[in-house]
Amino acid sequence: MLDILQREFIYLWYYSSVLFNQIAIYWVFGIFLGSVISVFGKEKIHRLFVSIQNKRLGIFGVIPASLLGIASPLCMYGTIPIAASFSEKGMRDDWLAAFMMSSILLNPQLLIYSAALGTTVFSIRLVLAIICGILAGLCVRLFFRDRGFFNFSTLVLPESRDTDPNMLMRLLKNVWRNIKATGKYFLLGIVLSAMFQRYISPDAFAGLFGNQQGFGVLLAATIGVPLYVCGGGTIPLLLEWLRHGMSLGAAAAFMITGPATKITNLGAVKIVLGKRQFSIYLAYTILFAIVTGIFIDISL
Repeated sequence: MLDILQREFIYLWYYSSVLFNQIAIYWVFGIFLGSVISVFGKEKIHRLFVSIQNKRLGIFGVIPASLLGIASPLCMYGTIPIAASFSEKGMRDDWLAAFMMSSILLNPQLLIYSAALGTTVFSIRLVLAIICGILAGLCVRLFFRDRGFFNFSTLVLPESRDTDPNMLMRLLKNVWRNIKATGKYFLLGIVLSAMFQRYISPDAFAGLFGNQQGFGVLLAATIGVPLYVCGGGTIPLLLEWLRHGMSLGAAAAFMITGPATKITNLGAVKIVLGKRQFSIYLAYTILFAIVTGIFIDISL
């Protein structure tokens, strides 16, 4: 029995080390880039968003709003206070919806992580986040044009933690916070990937997520709700799943419903949405994930 446990431990340790060496560079660079943008570029991004308010973009304003949402390095609990300040300055709800939706799905740090999945998956994730934000803005404009979609009146704004007067120290503290926030989930994802490689049959997995178009997408969209905890932690799992036959559509569905229904994001979004709007948000993200996932599997 001891020999069996030792053999399994050696295998898991070896495969975890191989996987870590493959993707750790993306995690490290993602953390560094995210911290640099947070410390040196965050205010510029948000000022740029405010500046588009003075341009007569009309319905087309949802496009730059969605792009700037992805560029923003803040988590959703950090994005919502920013959105509240934008709203106080008269920012339209459809632009805010586009900004917040794309920000939930992707940020510069997670974008760098996703490069480990290959060019195709990286491109799909980026394009879908942009489109999802744009469509969210269009839906708010179409169905909530004459009534507010957000309610920031009860929001209690947290204090910023990037306050050190020394910019280098501010950057180092931000990097350390990112490491603490994502490191344990990243390592857990690697361990789970090693266990998946060892104990799950590739044929059985391909039968669930690769060979059955539609069902695999629906299943991936469903498991994205309880399994997604941290973007960095899901990258090793997605890499292994794709190697074992997960379709691109199923992966895309998981990458939409996962961050959109992550418990911390749900808690943040619910703060500024009433019960009805919150239900609409959930229905929209799940429907978007399923439809786009099936479309990708049919097209590619």
